[in-house]
Amino acid sequence: MSDELKRIEAVLDEKVRPVLRGHGGDIQIDRFEDGVVYVKMLGQCAGCPSADLTNETVVEAELTAALPDLVRRAAVVQTVSDELWEQAKRLLRDHHL
Repeated sequence: MSDELKRIEAVLDEKVRPVLRGHGGDIQIDRFEDGVVYVKMLGQCAGCPSADLTNETVVEAELTAALPDLVRRAAVVQTVSDELWEQAKRLLRDHHL
């Protein structure tokens, strides 16, 4: 892992993840390019209608405040988490529709 990613992860661990975990969520870095951190929201935050607002008010705000020399902004990569796929499979398998 690069020094840049280590610095970003440290801010996520200290400032962002505790907030997200309080709501049953988490965050994962997808990639970092040209000052933009692309993140995936996990757990209850994945697919949440407020994910973009959470990104703007928590993720991006904390990263740009802590690392102004490194991070310009953060962007949410919209995906369906593995956890959500597994939950959907269980529902379809266990509940005959």
